[in-house]
Amino acid sequence: MIKNHDEVDIFIGVDVGKSNHHAVAIDRKGKKLLDRALHQDEAKLRAIIKSVGGKGAVLLVVDQPLTIAALRVAVAQAEGILVGYIPGLAMRRIADLHP
Repeated sequence: MIKNHDEVDIFIGVDVGKSNHHAVAIDRKGKKLLDRALHQDEAKLRAIIKSVGGKGAVLLVVDQPLTIAALRVAVAQAEGILVGYIPGLAMRRIADLHP
């Protein structure tokens, strides 16, 4: 559990898939800062983190912490940002709320 979530300014959510990933970043007010496909490329992931990182503390949330999302988690940790995990069932329930 993330204990200092009230200090987070930017939230990056990554939907991890076998062939494609998708990233969305929003600020604390809900303004969308980023919404795009995210390929399995470390340099591109670092660029995305840096593009929003200058706007405050960042939290990266993934729906799978191991295997295909391991690169995302490792890069985020190397960049010094918080990492969170939403289990698959919770992710599907959240997705059902949005058309």
